[in-house]
Amino acid sequence: MEAAEYRVWVRAPDHVRPVDGVDYDQVATDRLEPSPKSAVREVLGERRPPGWVLAKVREGRGPAQGVLHAPDCEEAPQGAPLLDVKHALNVVENPGCQVNG
Repeated sequence: MEAAEYRVWVRAPDHVRPVDGVDYDQVATDRLEPSPKSAVREVLGERRPPGWVLAKVREGRGPAQGVLHAPDCEEAPQGAPLLDVKHALNVVENPGCQVNG
């Protein structure tokens, strides 16, 4: 675990109330400027586009097979509709489905 300083914006008295006998003269009460880039984004990088794209693969008889791609995947079919998480999970329930990031 690493020590870190956290700053938050709260609205008194909705979120906080003073503790009897405690001096709050040293507590910063200025509004914080928004961070140009959050620490989470610095570590994880930019967010990928939401959703999934299905590339249908039909080989022989039986249930249709497919490959799910992230929308920004180079192998994702262009112009295919985006699937939300619920629909993507329904697709991967098929035994012939693969996921390719």
